[in-house]
Amino acid sequence: MRDVQSQADARGIAIQHVGIRDAHLPFLIKTKDGGYQSVLARIQFTVELPAAFKGTHMSRFQEILLPWSKQPIAEPEMDAMLSEALAKLDAQAAEVTLAFKYFVEKTAPVSGGRSLLDLDCSFTGRKRAGEPLAFTLGVDVPFTSLCPCSKEISDYGAHNQRSVCRVRVRFGEGHDCILIEDLAALVEANGSAPIYPLLKRVDEKYVTEQAYDHPKFVEDILRDNVLALRRLDGIAWFSVACENFESIHNHNAFAAHEETVCP
Repeated sequence: MRDVQSQADARGIAIQHVGIRDAHLPFLIKTKDGGYQSVLARIQFTVELPAAFKGTHMSRFQEILLPWSKQPIAEPEMDAMLSEALAKLDAQAAEVTLAFKYFVEKTAPVSGGRSLLDLDCSFTGRKRAGEPLAFTLGVDVPFTSLCPCSKEISDYGAHNQRSVCRVRVRFGEGHDCILIEDLAALVEANGSAPIYPLLKRVDEKYVTEQAYDHPKFVEDILRDNVLALRRLDGIAWFSVACENFESIHNHNAFAAHEETVCP
């Protein structure tokens, strides 16, 4: 049977990313306590296509993915997955992103009630032939923010809102990436107050007052997170994007920053 995809192409255009997206498979993600959490991942998996080739072999992406969906996955497994893609697809570069919901346990501050908070997370691996894996962890962390200006000018309280900080981190070669739970806790601590799925009245009073005692603009939250991320041992690069879903405006407040800590 003739392989059309492997035929030559005369247009002289190399394609940086070609492959599949919005594929879905279960994966096991390592938890802080040494166990594993089963997640459903939305996947984008691509390779670099040389100018001389008409197309890539789309079926091979699924063939590569399936065995990895049945075992715990972290940086070493993603490195092996991408190395396999380079070999089976005759490519010089490959990239895969797994986006998934990850649940962390939260304990209410006064009543002690336990609940699970869902976080939007991602693992992204990039690999070029002959080079080490570049692994990026992404975590979107929700929290409460309270406006310092509103607190200053108001006789009765201050306006607050739910906020989210979207953080992406990459660590240098030889340094383990931070765990999801630890990165989420670091970011959450720089808001006005944490978010809890389950709160009793005594807890609601506590977190309301906690936020009132820690007012922060979106710029404050961003800068405090930048300082916290810079202190992480071995971090090579990070990006932070903070967004406040404003309660008294029909728009959101936003701030973003990225930097390379060490090349």
